[in-house]
Amino acid sequence: MFNGILIEKDEQGYRAGYTRLDEAQLPEGDVWVDVAYSTLNYKDGLAITGKGPVVRAFPLVPGIDLAGIVTYSKHPAFNAGDRVLLNGWGVGEKYWGGLAQKARLNGDWLIPLPAGLTARQAMAVGTAGYTAMLAVGALEKNGVTPARGKVLVTGANGGVGSFAVALLARLGYQVVASTGRQEEAEHLRRLGAAEIIDRAQLSAPGRALGKEQWAAAIDSVGSHTLANVCAGLHYQGTVAACGLAQGMDLPASVAPFILRGVTLAGVDSVMRPQADRVAAWARIATLVDGELLNSISREIGLGEVLETADALMDGKIRGRVIVDVNR
Repeated sequence: MFNGILIEKDEQGYRAGYTRLDEAQLPEGDVWVDVAYSTLNYKDGLAITGKGPVVRAFPLVPGIDLAGIVTYSKHPAFNAGDRVLLNGWGVGEKYWGGLAQKARLNGDWLIPLPAGLTARQAMAVGTAGYTAMLAVGALEKNGVTPARGKVLVTGANGGVGSFAVALLARLGYQVVASTGRQEEAEHLRRLGAAEIIDRAQLSAPGRALGKEQWAAAIDSVGSHTLANVCAGLHYQGTVAACGLAQGMDLPASVAPFILRGVTLAGVDSVMRPQADRVAAWARIATLVDGELLNSISREIGLGEVLETADALMDGKIRGRVIVDVNR
């Protein structure tokens, strides 16, 4: 028996609970993992609270991230004792995820824990930091360098945004952070933001083409914000889009794309090929340190997940939430 968060849906309704589970309940998989740490992401909050149609199979253990130690493997790439991590692949949505003490998984979804990172540190990074690293890579692939000018990060106090600010700053970029929580401005400056703007400047319907302000952007918000970001990019600017906190719609004009040659680069982290994952995580391990990870994260126990999910959905959580599943 082990502890976990279980989401159920039946004639009694939709509910999530902290409960005891039996190993016999675990789904099929060729790798067994003793989970050390997981995380609580925005997607996990939607799943646990039922505020978004995230969960597609019931019952289900949520948690789109996990890090731990292999206890049994039939997969050729892994052996008992290996340290591994997982992000995405529908885990925590279609398949049982990391918010439990044990997991049974498809070994193709796992990658080795990068040298230099502990399981806790990897979960301080989690899907949010991994997505931010992919977004930075998308900008670089399109020729964006620090010399090109300012880079805007929207949703800068969220998990992806916080990491995007920090990673860009460490790579020498001049970062403009957009946030609705001006009381967190000093925190964003400590992460490396050179300038802070209020998200209200971007969140309402705007002009089809605005003043050229940024060489590039990383957007985790979508909707009117993404439309205004595109409208404010320099000639041949690039925006890496990786989120939809404001909405899935894009009420934009083609003007930035056909008059300024702007590129809208989509960033998916869920189904990313294995080689991209390994490369992104290897790079993360060289750019982050304990001081950054401590400043950008907080730790809770598995028993605190349900109440913290409510706070996350209410916008009361800053940065990353690490979950120690063994307390």
